[in-house]
Amino acid sequence: MDSLQAIFSDTGSTIVAIFLLGFTIFVHEFGHFLAAKKRGAKIERFSIGFGPKIFGWTGRDGIEYRLSWIPLGGYVSLPQLAEMPAIEGETKNDVEKLPPLGFLDKVIVAIAGPVFNVLFAMLLATVLWAIGQQVAAEIQTNVVGNIRSTIETSDGKTVPGPAAAAGLNVGDRILAVDGQNVSNFGQIVDAVMMGSGRAADNSPQTTLTVKRDGRVFDLVVTPVYSTTYENHRDIGITPSAKILVASVIADSAAQNAGLKPGDLLTHIDQSPITSPNTIRDYISKTKDTPVEITYQRDGLTAKATLVPRLTFNPDTNKQSYLIGITQSYDVTIITVHIPPWTQIGEVFDRTGRSLAALANPRTDVGLKDANGPLGMIDNMRRIIKSDYKDALWFVILINVALAVFNMLPVPVLDGGHILLAIITKIRGRALPVRIVATVQSVMVLLLFSLMIFVTFNDGRRILRRLFTSKPVPAQQTAPDPATPAQPSK
Repeated sequence: MDSLQAIFSDTGSTIVAIFLLGFTIFVHEFGHFLAAKKRGAKIERFSIGFGPKIFGWTGRDGIEYRLSWIPLGGYVSLPQLAEMPAIEGETKNDVEKLPPLGFLDKVIVAIAGPVFNVLFAMLLATVLWAIGQQVAAEIQTNVVGNIRSTIETSDGKTVPGPAAAAGLNVGDRILAVDGQNVSNFGQIVDAVMMGSGRAADNSPQTTLTVKRDGRVFDLVVTPVYSTTYENHRDIGITPSAKILVASVIADSAAQNAGLKPGDLLTHIDQSPITSPNTIRDYISKTKDTPVEITYQRDGLTAKATLVPRLTFNPDTNKQSYLIGITQSYDVTIITVHIPPWTQIGEVFDRTGRSLAALANPRTDVGLKDANGPLGMIDNMRRIIKSDYKDALWFVILINVALAVFNMLPVPVLDGGHILLAIITKIRGRALPVRIVATVQSVMVLLLFSLMIFVTFNDGRRILRRLFTSKPVPAQQTAPDPATPAQPSK
Protein backbone atom coordinates (compact mmCIF):
# COMPACT_ATOMS: atom_id res chain seq x y z
CA MET A 1 0.00 0.00 0.00
CA ASP A 2 2.80 2.44 0.90
CA SER A 3 4.50 1.72 -2.43
CA LEU A 4 1.28 2.38 -4.32
CA GLN A 5 0.79 5.63 -2.42
CA ALA A 6 4.36 6.66 -3.21
CA ILE A 7 3.86 5.93 -6.92
CA PHE A 8 0.57 7.82 -6.95
CA SER A 9 2.19 10.71 -5.12
CA ASP A 10 5.05 10.85 -7.63
CA THR A 11 2.68 10.56 -10.58
CA GLY A 12 0.30 13.18 -9.21
CA SER A 13 3.05 15.66 -8.39
CA THR A 14 4.61 15.14 -11.84
CA ILE A 15 1.28 15.85 -13.55
CA VAL A 16 0.80 19.00 -11.46
CA ALA A 17 4.39 20.10 -12.22
CA ILE A 18 3.86 19.62 -15.98
CA PHE A 19 0.59 21.53 -15.79
CA LEU A 20 2.18 24.45 -13.92
CA LEU A 21 5.06 24.69 -16.37
CA GLY A 22 2.64 24.45 -19.28
CA PHE A 23 0.44 27.13 -17.76
CA THR A 24 3.48 29.41 -17.38
CA ILE A 25 4.13 29.01 -21.12
CA PHE A 26 0.43 29.60 -21.82
CA VAL A 27 0.50 32.86 -19.82
CA HIS A 28 3.50 34.03 -21.85
CA GLU A 29 1.95 33.21 -25.21
CA PHE A 30 -1.46 34.55 -24.17
CA GLY A 31 0.23 37.90 -23.55
CA HIS A 32 1.53 37.92 -27.13
CA PHE A 33 -1.87 36.76 -28.39
CA LEU A 34 -3.91 39.49 -26.69
CA ALA A 35 -1.43 42.20 -27.67
CA ALA A 36 -1.42 41.03 -31.29
CA LYS A 37 -5.24 41.03 -31.35
CA LYS A 38 -5.34 44.52 -29.86
CA ARG A 39 -2.78 45.89 -32.36
CA GLY A 40 -4.55 44.31 -35.35
CA ALA A 41 -1.78 41.85 -36.24
CA LYS A 42 -2.47 38.78 -38.35
CA ILE A 43 -2.44 35.66 -36.13
CA GLU A 44 -2.15 32.28 -37.83
CA ARG A 45 -1.55 29.90 -34.96
CA PHE A 46 -1.46 29.68 -31.15
CA SER A 47 0.60 26.68 -30.05
CA ILE A 48 1.74 25.28 -26.73
CA GLY A 49 4.81 23.24 -27.69
CA PHE A 50 6.65 22.98 -31.00
CA GLY A 51 6.64 20.55 -33.89
CA PRO A 52 3.75 18.38 -35.08
CA LYS A 53 0.47 18.90 -33.33
CA ILE A 54 -1.03 16.42 -30.89
CA PHE A 55 -4.47 17.91 -31.38
CA GLY A 56 -5.94 21.27 -32.34
CA TRP A 57 -8.81 23.13 -33.91
CA THR A 58 -9.48 26.23 -35.97
CA GLY A 59 -11.63 28.85 -34.28
CA ARG A 60 -14.23 31.10 -35.82
CA ASP A 61 -11.57 33.79 -35.92
CA GLY A 62 -9.58 31.65 -38.37
CA ILE A 63 -6.77 31.04 -35.87
CA GLU A 64 -5.47 27.51 -35.37
CA TYR A 65 -5.15 26.54 -31.70
CA ARG A 66 -3.00 23.51 -30.98
CA LEU A 67 -1.01 21.46 -28.52
CA SER A 68 2.25 20.22 -30.09
CA TRP A 69 4.59 17.35 -29.34
CA ILE A 70 7.87 19.10 -28.37
CA PRO A 71 7.30 20.63 -24.89
CA LEU A 72 10.10 23.19 -25.03
CA GLY A 73 7.97 26.32 -25.07
CA GLY A 74 5.32 27.66 -27.39
CA TYR A 75 4.57 30.33 -29.95
CA VAL A 76 2.02 32.64 -31.52
CA SER A 77 2.57 32.64 -35.27
CA LEU A 78 2.72 36.29 -36.36
CA PRO A 79 4.02 36.52 -39.95
CA GLN A 80 4.08 40.34 -39.84
CA LEU A 81 6.43 40.25 -36.87
CA ALA A 82 8.78 37.50 -38.02
CA GLU A 83 8.67 34.46 -40.26
CA MET A 84 10.13 31.43 -38.51
CA PRO A 85 9.20 28.35 -40.53
CA ALA A 86 11.78 26.22 -38.70
CA ILE A 87 9.74 26.62 -35.51
CA GLU A 88 6.25 27.56 -36.61
CA GLY A 89 5.90 25.91 -39.99
CA GLU A 90 5.31 27.64 -43.31
CA THR A 91 2.95 30.60 -43.33
CA LYS A 92 -0.27 30.36 -45.33
CA ASN A 93 -0.26 34.09 -46.08
CA ASP A 94 1.71 36.16 -48.55
CA VAL A 95 3.62 38.24 -46.04
CA GLU A 96 4.42 40.94 -48.58
CA LYS A 97 0.69 41.56 -49.09
CA LEU A 98 -0.01 41.93 -45.39
CA PRO A 99 0.03 45.49 -44.01
CA PRO A 100 3.32 46.03 -42.13
CA LEU A 101 3.25 46.42 -38.36
CA GLY A 102 4.44 49.73 -37.00
CA PHE A 103 7.43 50.04 -34.67
CA LEU A 104 5.27 50.50 -31.57
CA ASP A 105 3.04 47.58 -32.56
CA LYS A 106 6.05 45.25 -32.83
CA VAL A 107 7.47 46.33 -29.49
CA ILE A 108 4.14 46.01 -27.67
CA VAL A 109 3.42 42.56 -29.12
CA ALA A 110 6.95 41.31 -28.36
CA ILE A 111 7.10 42.63 -24.80
CA ALA A 112 3.58 41.50 -23.86
CA GLY A 113 4.63 37.89 -23.21
CA PRO A 114 7.29 38.74 -20.60
CA VAL A 115 4.98 41.38 -19.07
CA PHE A 116 2.23 38.80 -18.59
CA ASN A 117 4.71 36.43 -16.91
CA VAL A 118 5.74 39.16 -14.48
CA LEU A 119 2.09 40.09 -13.78
CA PHE A 120 1.28 36.42 -13.14
CA ALA A 121 4.30 36.16 -10.84
CA MET A 122 3.11 39.28 -8.98
CA LEU A 123 -0.34 37.71 -8.55
CA LEU A 124 1.17 34.55 -7.06
CA ALA A 125 3.50 36.62 -4.88
CA THR A 126 0.47 38.49 -3.55
CA VAL A 127 -1.14 35.14 -2.65
CA LEU A 128 2.05 34.11 -0.82
CA TRP A 129 2.12 37.44 0.96
CA ALA A 130 -1.39 36.82 2.23
CA ILE A 131 -1.01 33.18 3.33
CA GLY A 132 2.64 33.42 4.38
CA GLN A 133 5.63 31.22 3.65
CA GLN A 134 7.09 28.73 6.09
CA VAL A 135 10.86 29.00 6.42
CA ALA A 136 13.51 27.62 8.75
CA ALA A 137 14.40 30.27 11.30
CA GLU A 138 17.95 28.91 11.52
CA ILE A 139 18.90 30.06 8.00
CA GLN A 140 17.39 33.53 8.35
CA THR A 141 20.68 34.87 9.64
CA ASN A 142 24.09 35.87 8.37
CA VAL A 143 25.84 34.95 11.62
CA VAL A 144 28.29 32.04 11.33
CA GLY A 145 27.20 29.19 13.62
CA ASN A 146 29.57 26.44 12.59
CA ILE A 147 32.91 26.31 10.79
CA ARG A 148 34.13 22.98 9.52
CA SER A 149 37.74 22.20 10.35
CA THR A 150 37.98 19.84 7.37
CA ILE A 151 35.96 19.40 4.21
CA GLU A 152 35.72 16.66 1.61
CA THR A 153 36.28 17.90 -1.93
CA SER A 154 34.54 16.65 -5.04
CA ASP A 155 37.62 14.58 -5.95
CA GLY A 156 37.46 12.70 -2.65
CA LYS A 157 40.23 14.52 -0.78
CA THR A 158 39.93 15.77 2.79
CA VAL A 159 41.36 19.28 3.14
CA PRO A 160 41.30 22.01 5.80
CA GLY A 161 38.05 23.96 5.83
CA PRO A 162 38.56 27.15 3.76
CA ALA A 163 36.77 29.46 6.22
CA ALA A 164 38.66 27.97 9.18
CA ALA A 165 41.98 28.32 7.36
CA ALA A 166 41.20 31.97 6.54
CA GLY A 167 40.51 32.82 10.19
CA LEU A 168 36.71 33.16 10.18
CA ASN A 169 35.25 32.72 13.67
CA VAL A 170 31.96 31.36 14.98
CA GLY A 171 29.78 34.39 15.76
CA ASP A 172 31.16 36.48 12.91
CA ARG A 173 28.47 38.27 10.91
CA ILE A 174 28.96 38.10 7.12
CA LEU A 175 27.78 41.38 5.61
CA ALA A 176 28.80 40.84 2.00
CA VAL A 177 30.31 38.26 -0.34
CA ASP A 178 32.51 39.67 -3.11
CA GLY A 179 30.94 43.07 -2.51
CA GLN A 180 27.37 41.76 -2.72
CA ASN A 181 25.32 42.44 0.41
CA VAL A 182 23.85 39.36 2.10
CA SER A 183 21.39 39.00 4.96
CA ASN A 184 20.87 35.24 5.28
CA PHE A 185 22.65 31.96 4.64
CA GLY A 186 20.77 31.24 1.44
CA GLN A 187 22.20 34.41 -0.06
CA ILE A 188 25.67 33.59 1.30
CA VAL A 189 25.69 30.12 -0.28
CA ASP A 190 24.42 31.48 -3.63
CA ALA A 191 26.99 34.27 -3.68
CA VAL A 192 29.88 31.90 -2.90
CA MET A 193 28.79 29.33 -5.50
CA MET A 194 28.36 31.94 -8.25
CA GLY A 195 31.43 33.96 -7.30
CA SER A 196 33.92 35.03 -9.96
CA GLY A 197 36.89 35.94 -7.76
CA ARG A 198 40.23 34.48 -8.82
CA ALA A 199 43.70 34.53 -7.28
CA ALA A 200 46.88 35.18 -9.32
CA ASP A 201 47.20 31.42 -9.97
CA ASN A 202 43.56 31.33 -11.22
CA SER A 203 42.36 29.40 -8.16
CA PRO A 204 38.92 30.42 -6.85
CA GLN A 205 38.83 33.24 -4.35
CA THR A 206 36.05 34.73 -2.25
CA THR A 207 36.16 37.96 -0.29
CA LEU A 208 33.94 38.08 2.79
CA THR A 209 33.08 41.37 4.45
CA VAL A 210 32.86 40.43 8.12
CA LYS A 211 31.69 42.21 11.27
CA ARG A 212 33.37 41.05 14.50
CA ASP A 213 33.21 42.83 17.86
CA GLY A 214 32.04 46.05 16.20
CA ARG A 215 34.87 45.99 13.64
CA VAL A 216 34.22 45.53 9.90
CA PHE A 217 36.94 44.05 7.70
CA ASP A 218 37.49 41.93 4.60
CA LEU A 219 38.62 38.31 4.77
CA VAL A 220 39.94 36.49 1.70
CA VAL A 221 38.94 32.82 1.53
CA THR A 222 40.02 30.15 -0.96
CA PRO A 223 36.91 27.99 -1.65
CA VAL A 224 37.10 24.32 -2.58
CA TYR A 225 34.83 22.35 -4.88
CA SER A 226 32.51 20.30 -2.72
CA THR A 227 29.99 17.55 -3.38
CA THR A 228 27.72 19.31 -0.88
CA TYR A 229 26.88 21.86 -3.59
CA GLU A 230 27.34 19.57 -6.59
CA ASN A 231 31.00 20.36 -7.25
CA HIS A 232 30.65 24.11 -6.80
CA ARG A 233 32.48 26.51 -4.50
CA ASP A 234 32.15 25.81 -0.80
CA ILE A 235 33.86 27.49 2.16
CA GLY A 236 32.62 25.14 4.89
CA ILE A 237 30.28 27.23 7.03
CA THR A 238 26.71 26.79 8.23
CA PRO A 239 24.36 28.67 10.54
CA SER A 240 23.94 27.42 14.09
CA ALA A 241 21.42 24.59 14.40
CA LYS A 242 19.96 22.31 17.04
CA ILE A 243 20.96 18.69 16.48
CA LEU A 244 18.93 15.64 17.52
CA VAL A 245 19.78 11.96 17.68
CA ALA A 246 17.82 10.45 14.80
CA SER A 247 18.76 6.83 15.43
CA VAL A 248 21.19 4.80 17.51
CA ILE A 249 23.14 1.91 15.99
CA ALA A 250 22.88 -1.36 17.91
CA ASP A 251 25.83 -2.30 20.11
CA SER A 252 27.54 1.04 19.49
CA ALA A 253 29.27 3.40 21.89
CA ALA A 254 26.18 5.63 21.83
CA GLN A 255 23.82 2.78 22.72
CA ASN A 256 26.08 1.54 25.49
CA ALA A 257 26.20 5.08 26.91
CA GLY A 258 22.39 5.32 26.93
CA LEU A 259 21.73 7.81 24.11
CA LYS A 260 18.27 7.52 22.56
CA PRO A 261 16.50 8.88 19.45
CA GLY A 262 15.14 12.35 20.15
CA ASP A 263 17.94 13.41 22.49
CA LEU A 264 19.01 17.01 21.86
CA LEU A 265 22.81 17.13 21.58
CA THR A 266 24.30 20.33 23.01
CA HIS A 267 28.06 19.82 23.65
CA ILE A 268 30.90 17.44 22.93
CA ASP A 269 33.35 17.96 25.79
CA GLN A 270 33.18 21.76 26.10
CA SER A 271 32.48 22.49 22.40
CA PRO A 272 28.91 23.44 21.40
CA ILE A 273 27.31 21.12 18.86
CA THR A 274 25.98 23.44 16.17
CA SER A 275 25.81 21.20 13.10
CA PRO A 276 25.88 17.49 12.13
CA ASN A 277 29.57 17.96 11.30
CA THR A 278 30.56 19.11 14.81
CA ILE A 279 30.88 15.63 16.32
CA ARG A 280 32.55 14.13 13.24
CA ASP A 281 35.13 16.93 12.97
CA TYR A 282 35.87 16.82 16.68
CA ILE A 283 36.30 13.04 16.79
CA SER A 284 38.50 13.09 13.69
CA LYS A 285 41.05 14.90 15.89
CA THR A 286 40.57 13.02 19.18
CA LYS A 287 40.10 9.59 17.52
CA ASP A 288 39.54 6.92 20.24
CA THR A 289 39.96 9.30 23.18
CA PRO A 290 36.85 9.24 25.41
CA VAL A 291 34.51 12.18 24.82
CA GLU A 292 31.74 13.60 26.95
CA ILE A 293 28.41 14.25 25.22
CA THR A 294 26.00 16.67 26.89
CA TYR A 295 22.38 16.19 25.85
CA GLN A 296 18.85 17.11 26.84
CA ARG A 297 15.96 14.66 27.24
CA ASP A 298 12.47 15.57 28.42
CA GLY A 299 13.72 18.97 29.50
CA LEU A 300 16.52 17.57 31.65
CA THR A 301 20.25 17.87 30.94
CA ALA A 302 22.48 14.81 31.18
CA LYS A 303 25.99 13.74 30.19
CA ALA A 304 27.41 10.54 28.76
CA THR A 305 31.00 9.45 28.21
CA LEU A 306 31.68 7.55 24.99
CA VAL A 307 34.72 5.97 23.41
CA PRO A 308 34.57 6.33 19.60
CA ARG A 309 35.22 3.14 17.66
CA LEU A 310 36.99 2.68 14.33
CA THR A 311 34.11 1.65 12.07
CA PHE A 312 33.35 1.48 8.36
CA ASN A 313 31.55 4.68 7.38
CA PRO A 314 29.14 4.08 4.46
CA ASP A 315 28.95 7.82 3.76
CA THR A 316 32.67 8.05 2.97
CA ASN A 317 33.42 4.37 2.23
CA LYS A 318 36.30 4.65 4.70
CA GLN A 319 37.14 3.53 8.22
CA SER A 320 36.31 6.37 10.62
CA TYR A 321 36.01 6.90 14.36
CA LEU A 322 32.27 6.98 15.12
CA ILE A 323 30.02 6.93 18.16
CA GLY A 324 27.14 5.14 16.41
CA ILE A 325 24.37 7.65 15.81
CA THR A 326 22.64 9.33 12.91
CA GLN A 327 21.66 12.96 13.39
CA SER A 328 18.82 15.23 12.34
CA TYR A 329 17.99 18.90 12.67
CA ASP A 330 15.59 20.31 15.24
CA VAL A 331 14.29 22.99 12.89
CA THR A 332 12.24 25.96 14.04
CA ILE A 333 9.67 26.77 11.37
CA ILE A 334 8.38 30.33 11.22
CA THR A 335 5.82 31.95 8.93
CA VAL A 336 6.89 35.09 7.09
CA HIS A 337 4.76 37.49 5.04
CA ILE A 338 7.00 39.04 2.40
CA PRO A 339 5.47 41.86 0.28
CA PRO A 340 5.02 40.82 -3.36
CA TRP A 341 7.25 43.61 -4.70
CA THR A 342 10.04 42.41 -2.41
CA GLN A 343 9.60 38.82 -3.60
CA ILE A 344 9.65 39.85 -7.26
CA GLY A 345 12.64 42.13 -6.72
CA GLU A 346 14.61 39.34 -5.07
CA VAL A 347 13.77 36.91 -7.87
CA PHE A 348 14.79 39.45 -10.53
CA ASP A 349 18.06 39.98 -8.66
CA ARG A 350 18.70 36.25 -8.37
CA THR A 351 17.89 35.68 -12.04
CA GLY A 352 20.18 38.50 -13.12
CA ARG A 353 23.05 37.19 -11.00
CA SER A 354 22.54 33.68 -12.40
CA LEU A 355 22.68 34.93 -15.99
CA ALA A 356 25.72 37.05 -15.18
CA ALA A 357 27.43 34.02 -13.63
CA LEU A 358 26.67 31.94 -16.72
CA ALA A 359 28.15 34.62 -18.98
CA ASN A 360 31.23 35.22 -16.82
CA PRO A 361 34.09 32.80 -17.66
CA ARG A 362 35.70 33.48 -14.27
CA THR A 363 32.89 31.73 -12.39
CA ASP A 364 32.49 27.98 -12.07
CA VAL A 365 28.89 28.15 -13.27
CA GLY A 366 28.24 26.94 -16.80
CA LEU A 367 25.53 25.66 -19.09
CA LYS A 368 25.91 22.27 -17.40
CA ASP A 369 24.22 23.86 -14.37
CA ALA A 370 21.24 25.38 -16.19
CA ASN A 371 17.86 23.73 -15.77
CA GLY A 372 15.68 23.08 -18.80
CA PRO A 373 12.03 21.96 -18.79
CA LEU A 374 12.92 18.45 -17.59
CA GLY A 375 14.96 19.77 -14.67
CA MET A 376 12.32 22.33 -13.74
CA ILE A 377 9.56 19.71 -13.78
CA ASP A 378 11.68 17.41 -11.61
CA ASN A 379 12.49 20.20 -9.13
CA MET A 380 8.88 21.35 -9.04
CA ARG A 381 7.63 17.78 -8.58
CA ARG A 382 9.78 17.33 -5.48
CA ILE A 383 8.84 20.74 -4.11
CA ILE A 384 5.12 20.06 -4.61
CA LYS A 385 5.44 16.89 -2.51
CA SER A 386 7.05 18.95 0.25
CA ASP A 387 5.01 22.18 0.45
CA TYR A 388 2.57 23.79 -1.98
CA LYS A 389 3.69 27.25 -0.80
CA ASP A 390 7.23 26.51 -1.90
CA ALA A 391 5.77 25.30 -5.20
CA LEU A 392 4.08 28.70 -5.66
CA TRP A 393 7.40 30.42 -5.01
CA PHE A 394 9.04 28.15 -7.60
CA VAL A 395 6.41 29.07 -10.20
CA ILE A 396 7.13 32.75 -9.43
CA LEU A 397 10.81 32.07 -10.04
CA ILE A 398 10.14 30.32 -13.35
CA ASN A 399 7.83 33.10 -14.61
CA VAL A 400 10.34 35.85 -13.84
CA ALA A 401 13.18 33.78 -15.28
CA LEU A 402 11.20 33.11 -18.45
CA ALA A 403 10.45 36.84 -18.80
CA VAL A 404 14.09 37.82 -18.36
CA PHE A 405 15.39 35.07 -20.64
CA ASN A 406 13.01 36.01 -23.44
CA MET A 407 14.00 39.69 -23.23
CA LEU A 408 17.60 38.87 -24.17
CA PRO A 409 18.41 40.62 -27.49
CA VAL A 410 18.75 37.34 -29.37
CA PRO A 411 16.96 36.68 -32.68
CA VAL A 412 14.00 34.28 -32.20
CA LEU A 413 13.44 35.52 -28.62
CA ASP A 414 11.19 38.48 -27.78
CA GLY A 415 14.18 40.72 -27.12
CA GLY A 416 15.47 39.85 -30.58
CA HIS A 417 12.20 40.96 -32.17
CA ILE A 418 12.45 44.26 -30.32
CA LEU A 419 16.09 44.65 -31.44
CA LEU A 420 15.11 44.06 -35.07
CA ALA A 421 12.27 46.56 -34.73
CA ILE A 422 14.72 49.17 -33.38
CA ILE A 423 17.20 48.51 -36.19
CA THR A 424 14.41 48.83 -38.75
CA LYS A 425 13.28 52.09 -37.15
CA ILE A 426 16.80 53.53 -37.25
CA ARG A 427 17.42 52.40 -40.86
CA GLY A 428 14.07 53.69 -42.04
CA ARG A 429 13.41 50.45 -43.89
CA ALA A 430 13.16 46.76 -43.10
CA LEU A 431 16.21 44.52 -43.09
CA PRO A 432 16.52 42.21 -46.10
CA VAL A 433 14.24 39.21 -45.62
CA ARG A 434 17.01 36.78 -46.59
CA ILE A 435 19.38 38.10 -43.93
CA VAL A 436 16.72 38.02 -41.22
CA ALA A 437 15.66 34.48 -42.20
CA THR A 438 19.28 33.25 -42.21
CA VAL A 439 20.05 34.73 -38.80
CA GLN A 440 16.87 33.32 -37.31
CA SER A 441 17.52 29.86 -38.78
CA VAL A 442 21.01 29.83 -37.27
CA MET A 443 19.67 30.93 -33.89
CA VAL A 444 16.93 28.29 -33.98
CA LEU A 445 19.59 25.63 -34.59
CA LEU A 446 21.75 26.95 -31.74
CA LEU A 447 18.80 27.28 -29.38
CA PHE A 448 17.57 23.76 -29.97
CA SER A 449 21.13 22.43 -29.64
CA LEU A 450 21.26 24.21 -26.29
CA MET A 451 17.95 22.62 -25.32
CA ILE A 452 19.27 19.14 -26.15
CA PHE A 453 22.43 19.78 -24.11
CA VAL A 454 20.51 21.15 -21.11
CA THR A 455 17.94 18.35 -21.23
CA PHE A 456 20.74 15.75 -21.33
CA ASN A 457 22.28 17.29 -18.21
CA ASP A 458 18.86 17.42 -16.53
CA GLY A 459 18.44 13.71 -17.16
CA ARG A 460 21.93 12.93 -15.90
CA ARG A 461 21.32 14.86 -12.66
CA ILE A 462 18.02 13.07 -12.12
CA LEU A 463 19.54 9.63 -12.71
CA ARG A 464 22.49 10.41 -10.45
CA ARG A 465 20.11 11.41 -7.66
CA LEU A 466 18.00 8.29 -8.13
CA PHE A 467 20.90 5.85 -8.14
CA THR A 468 23.22 7.33 -5.52
CA SER A 469 22.92 7.29 -1.75
CA LYS A 470 23.54 11.05 -1.55
CA PRO A 471 20.79 12.84 -3.42
CA VAL A 472 21.33 16.40 -4.56
CA PRO A 473 18.81 18.74 -2.88
CA ALA A 474 16.46 20.51 -5.26
CA GLN A 475 17.71 23.95 -4.36
CA GLN A 476 21.44 23.28 -4.32
CA THR A 477 22.12 23.35 -8.01
CA ALA A 478 23.51 26.51 -9.48
CA PRO A 479 22.14 28.61 -10.95
CA ASP A 480 18.92 26.84 -10.19
CA PRO A 481 16.12 27.31 -12.72
CA ALA A 482 16.97 30.96 -13.14
CA THR A 483 17.99 30.48 -16.74
CA PRO A 484 15.31 28.35 -18.37
CA ALA A 485 16.33 27.50 -21.92
CA GLN A 486 12.78 27.73 -23.24
CA PRO A 487 12.41 29.34 -26.66
CA SER A 488 9.04 30.92 -26.05
CA LYS A 489 8.33 33.51 -28.68
